[in-house]
Amino acid sequence: MTITQLQYVLAVAEYQNFTLAAEKSFVTQPTLSMQIQKLEDELDIQIFDRSKKPIQLTEVGRKIVAQARNIVNESGRIKDIVDQEKGYIGGEFRLGIIPTIMPTLLPMFLRNFINKYPKVNIRIEEQNTATLVQKLSEGHLDAAIAATPLDNEQIKERVLYYEPFVAYIPENHRLHSNTKIDTSDLKIDDLLLLRDGHCFRDGVINLCKALPNHKDDRFQLESGSFETMIRLADEGMGMTLLPYLHTLKLSENEKKNLRFFNDPNPAREVSLIYHKSELKLQLIEALRDVILGIVRGAIAFQNVKIISPVK
Repeated sequence: MTITQLQYVLAVAEYQNFTLAAEKSFVTQPTLSMQIQKLEDELDIQIFDRSKKPIQLTEVGRKIVAQARNIVNESGRIKDIVDQEKGYIGGEFRLGIIPTIMPTLLPMFLRNFINKYPKVNIRIEEQNTATLVQKLSEGHLDAAIAATPLDNEQIKERVLYYEPFVAYIPENHRLHSNTKIDTSDLKIDDLLLLRDGHCFRDGVINLCKALPNHKDDRFQLESGSFETMIRLADEGMGMTLLPYLHTLKLSENEKKNLRFFNDPNPAREVSLIYHKSELKLQLIEALRDVILGIVRGAIAFQNVKIISPVK
């Protein structure tokens, strides 16, 4: 039994196809199939049920894959231990970011990070919070940036910043003449939301749950992007709430429709998260330092009230 054989097993389990697994593993399909067959012969069991399409794990195969994932992940940490001991900042670093943070934060720090740490091969993907947590737990990501707290004992959280909610209130809206607003000014029936699956949406709903007339079934108009919600608001469909960093790239005309909340300003907590057994701590700390150096100048709010993304 070898680490390579276990890696091939994990690839087939993930892609449920020998050809695709071989392609993703950068080997030929016959080579991958032969190594998996050798492992099955050695163990005298069938890991995969090849009669089904797509290929399925057998009952014992599921148990083997769970253990193989632990073994492969732990074997990969040997190099991490050496890098950490030497203080080396380089190698592959897999980072996930939630969709409501990716478009605004990534352009702010990525070039600076690459220039400062040219030996790091950073791979970035956009996923929702639940998927990021799963990938961190399975060892497919080294770290992620998400709204917190998550209340997950397996995940460590390092706070990066607190991002205020900002109201986008178009002309002719009942609140447009206000210089600032209170959460009590919000009305469920004219508040535009991101569609389900976005943690920023959950934070807004949690903010509104304190209102006396809150009913979840009154959230009728939802969208997949902040830009669409702004356009809908401009068309007289209501108002919306935006994360502060997103407002920085709005046009001057659009910024005239922004209204901040009276203190304490509702805000979300944004953190760098990683699995408690993660060893690439020198890379995580380097990334955190770069982001903090940039965001501190962009967000200077002091009096904020953290709204949890957890329903």
